[in-house]
Amino acid sequence: MERESSTPASSWLGIDEAAPFAGKKATKAAAAEDAFVRRWPKVVNATLVAFIMTMPPLLILLGGGRPGAPAVWIKSTVASLAARGEPKKDVLLGGLLLPGFDEQSCVSRYQSVYYRKNMTRPPSPHLLRRLRQQEALQRRCGPGTEPYRRASERLRSGQNAGDDFVATVDGCGYLVLISYRGLGNRILAITSAFLYAMLTGRVLLLDPGKTMADLFCEPFQATSWMLPGDFPLEHFRDLGEDAPESYGNVAVNRSGSVAGLRFVYAHLDHAATPANRLLYCDDHRQFLHRVQWLILRTDSYIAPGIFLNPAYKEELDMMFPNKDSVFYLLSRYLLHPTNDVWGMVTRFYHSYLKNADERLGIQIRVFDGDEPFQHILDQILACTSQEHLLPGVVVSGGGGGGVAPPPIARSKAVLTTGLNSWYHDSIRDMYWRSPSATGEVVSVHQPSHELHQHFFRSTHDMKALAEMYLLSLTDKIVTSGWSTFGYVGAGLGGLTPYIMIKPENHTVPNPPCVRAMSMEPCDHGPPYFECTKKEIDKIIDTGNLVPHVRSCEDVPWGRKLADPIS
Repeated sequence: MERESSTPASSWLGIDEAAPFAGKKATKAAAAEDAFVRRWPKVVNATLVAFIMTMPPLLILLGGGRPGAPAVWIKSTVASLAARGEPKKDVLLGGLLLPGFDEQSCVSRYQSVYYRKNMTRPPSPHLLRRLRQQEALQRRCGPGTEPYRRASERLRSGQNAGDDFVATVDGCGYLVLISYRGLGNRILAITSAFLYAMLTGRVLLLDPGKTMADLFCEPFQATSWMLPGDFPLEHFRDLGEDAPESYGNVAVNRSGSVAGLRFVYAHLDHAATPANRLLYCDDHRQFLHRVQWLILRTDSYIAPGIFLNPAYKEELDMMFPNKDSVFYLLSRYLLHPTNDVWGMVTRFYHSYLKNADERLGIQIRVFDGDEPFQHILDQILACTSQEHLLPGVVVSGGGGGGVAPPPIARSKAVLTTGLNSWYHDSIRDMYWRSPSATGEVVSVHQPSHELHQHFFRSTHDMKALAEMYLLSLTDKIVTSGWSTFGYVGAGLGGLTPYIMIKPENHTVPNPPCVRAMSMEPCDHGPPYFECTKKEIDKIIDTGNLVPHVRSCEDVPWGRKLADPIS
């Protein structure tokens, strides 16, 4: 498990608020909600037109026409699109995003669409409905509200109202996600914890750690998803699976009794015990609904395990008809880089990647040490050759100096990311010394090379996030097996990666890489028992229980979501 980032090799250039499973909605309310969802695309289109027509002059007035201000960008982008006759982009992503956010506070929210391809998986009407419900819940119960103040006071005083606790006290439940391990792990944890919060009707609150506020904009209007600094539960980051409040202890030793408990602690680390993984099989109605506060620790993408729970099948099927779209859609909704991070992304993109005919991302993560290894370079070159991602070179005594590229040569920009620059330098020098066999002009670029992985350092994490987003802007991508950094880079861009299998004994695997079955991340710590039986002592192959949860290509015991094979 890691957070990786790569001092620059090429420097950084300058609705309905009702909780699910809480009972059927009134017919009238349901009809009104359905009508809203059916009307949503029209609302989005009208809002988009109004946004494009009115926002540029307004923002110019507010921003004073400063170079680099969002107002200038919007005006120039719309003008250039019109001049080229290109269609306008749907900045709201089919209703996934809402209008009305302050443009200048988070430029990436509406600008990133101009750097990416069109949505490869559109959001379903039911997902849009559930997002609007969650937004309403976050506003009604989030930090700064009276329900949150009362809930915090009950947590501080140790009150527990017993059965139907959440349903009878403000209707507000909370899921607090502990921030730990690497940035890739944290991003996977955030997106899948958000999914679980939606399914169980809880407000998602993130432990900000030391860097989260420097990385991401707030995803919800008029509220915050950051856990306030005065959160009353002391030492919650020190909780472990042996805690009396851990889900495993409550489910097994206390037979589901929550009497006297202020909260339940869910330990879903990749190495969690089977008893704690019983949470995957909880349908939320067993006893968790009686506890207002759920504290979650996970370093994994827990979504595949959630999909194994029959209690959520109908809801998940409506939210995600395409099972390989979960991380892609939720990350596009939730994760908007701050202006500082987005500036790093766009400056590098315009300097090195924008004008290429094709962009290839190569994400390199080595788990055997920080020093470079020849077999890793050999594996990269074998993979890119096998999959026809990079051209070979002309090797001659004269170095190919007399071979000129064609008058109109196709260009390919290669983005490499990693802790060490040696791999980048070796690939770049290969195409510097010799011409490509196809006549393509290949340029190789790496934003940074940190040499060692650092945890919870703001500048380090900002570079890492910028590199993940840069990877997502490529056309094709090669990633390192086991790497959460690679999972995020591919998933953000809706890219199905070529995964390099983790080498054994410093030997290039055969084959060196495989095409992934989907763009979904791999869960390294899924449950290994059937939810309908909950026999935690009986290990089974959960990759065969349902057609859309399968074994990962790079981590055989891991599980990932994929569309069923027809």
